[in-house]
This record gives sequence, C-alpha cells and structure tokens, in this order.
Amino acid sequence: MKKTLLLLACLWSFHLSGQDKNTFNHETWQAPYHLPVEGWGIERFPMPIDFAPAIPYKGVEDIRFAPGWGEAGHQNYWSYAFLWLIEGTHEIDAETINKNLNAYYDGLIGRNIEKRSIPANMVTKTVTRVKKLAKPEGKDKATYTGTVTMLDYMAKKPMVLNCMIHVVKCPGMANTIVFHQLSPKPFTDPAWVKLKELWGSFECNKK
Repeated sequence: MKKTLLLLACLWSFHLSGQDKNTFNHETWQAPYHLPVEGWGIERFPMPIDFAPAIPYKGVEDIRFAPGWGEAGHQNYWSYAFLWLIEGTHEIDAETINKNLNAYYDGLIGRNIEKRSIPANMVTKTVTRVKKLAKPEGKDKATYTGTVTMLDYMAKKPMVLNCMIHVVKCPGMANTIVFHQLSPKPFTDPAWVKLKELWGSFECNKK
C-alpha cells in the first residue's frame, strides 16, 4: 500500500511539473483533492503565475468566487478563496506568506491598470500583515490570519481584505496545499460562513 501511494505521489508530482500555460486545460484538469464547486465561480491556472513571477512555485491555482464577488454593493463583494497545489514540500511561514501575497496582489493590480484605466497616482504598494495562530485549525498543519491592504481595482479605491491562510500536507501526496480565504467583511460577517463551509468541505482525497 505504501509503495502504491508513493508511486501515485511521484506520478502526480511529474504531472504538475509538466503543466504550463500552453498545455494546461482548466476545464479538463482533475484535482487530486475535493473542493466544492457548486454555487461558486471557478477559475484555474498553472503556476508559476504569469502576473506574479516572483512567487517561485510550480503547480496549480484553483479559485472559488462567492456569488456576487464582482458586484459592487453585494454582500459577497471581493469574498473568495484560492487554493495553491504546490509541487513538492515547502516550509510555509508568515514571512513567506506576506512576501507571496504582496507579489500576488501587486501583480494582479498591475495587470488591471491599463485594462481598467487606473490613474498612476491611485496605485499604491500592497501591504500584508499575516501572523500564525498559536493553534492550527482543524486539518491544518498551520493556520495564519491577517490583512491585505490594496487597491480595489474594480471600485478604484483603497480596500482592506481580511484573510485566513491554511497550510496542509495531505497523507501520501508529495505536494503542499495552501488555501487562502479573503473578504473585506469582518470574520463575524455571514460572508465568512460560506468561506468557512467551503474549507470545511475540503478533503485530501478526491470524491
């Protein structure tokens, strides 16, 4: 049984390393884990991330958008989650997460400057403040919480996203999973109920 799990892990690692923007098909790609899709908008793309090349990982980003994510005034505006399935084993700490999220959102905003006609004087550096919880939640190897202060490129005004980050190592999987939850709403808001339910339904093995 152990040999079988090791073989599957090696094959999956090889499969990930072969992904790139020219061969990756987000519609046919099969995740090795279970993360609910019903009721959520979905986007998937390979890593390294084209708009954030400073993030050094290979793998896949798997996004879930809450209904109303992109609608100004909606309860779920900017409430979403994204999972990184990263090739190999990585030590993820608060410093690493802060660095990666800074690169991610600076790149995301940069990609939208011209497309959304954002004035140069409106663009500011992303600031992240993430810290590790003393006790990890549920299935997590480690759990982090904090904020991302950035430009809301859709509304063209400053915004603070509250965030929770879950680091997971699934048994028999030679990869690292980092799951990010984000919303401008406080953690007590109903928007977080759905985000927490989404992560609560995550399973290492695909159903």
